[in-house]
Amino acid sequence: MSIYILSEKSYEGAKNLPCILIKYLSCEIDLDEYEALIFSSKNGVEAIQILNKNWKNLPSYSIGSGTSKAIEKYNGQIVYEARSSYGDDFAKEIKDRLSGKKVLFLRAKVVTSSLKEILISSGVKLSEAVIYETVCNECENLKKPEKNSCIVFSSPSTIECFFRCFSWDKSYKAVVIGTKSASYFPKDIPFIMSDKQNIDACIKMCSR
Repeated sequence: MSIYILSEKSYEGAKNLPCILIKYLSCEIDLDEYEALIFSSKNGVEAIQILNKNWKNLPSYSIGSGTSKAIEKYNGQIVYEARSSYGDDFAKEIKDRLSGKKVLFLRAKVVTSSLKEILISSGVKLSEAVIYETVCNECENLKKPEKNSCIVFSSPSTIECFFRCFSWDKSYKAVVIGTKSASYFPKDIPFIMSDKQNIDACIKMCSR
């Protein structure tokens, strides 16, 4: 059985089918007025590293282990890593720690959580900077997975971009990373929910 990850990043035991691509945006980011940074994805880390390397001087709040690894790669300062990888839960975990502080959320063009609203309502002086976006790859660049493949859907974007290009084969097995992504999955297609919110756990679910 072949296991497919729908992005460009490689994982042991899986093939890449890059239905989504990350596009870093060009903009000026002035960090002087902020007391902390929020990252909800490793892509935010990679993007700010291109735009302003001084981000490493500010304490970083990370949504999970993958994001933390990206922060550590550039010697950033992690002061908190979320217990839950859901944006709303992450916001609830950090709102009291950040209340009254000027904080910058380094984010994608499209977000599906209410992190901003939760933090602002809790007294966080939050600003946002859109520094990357997820786009669908062109369908002609992609080859449909063979029968009996297991396909990992790690975000709402991977769901949208996969079904934009391909019809579902009944021999496929779908593994979805969490409840937020599951809410975007076609209602008429069965899927398995990963027991942990990371790609490695999804790959293991494929093998069960």
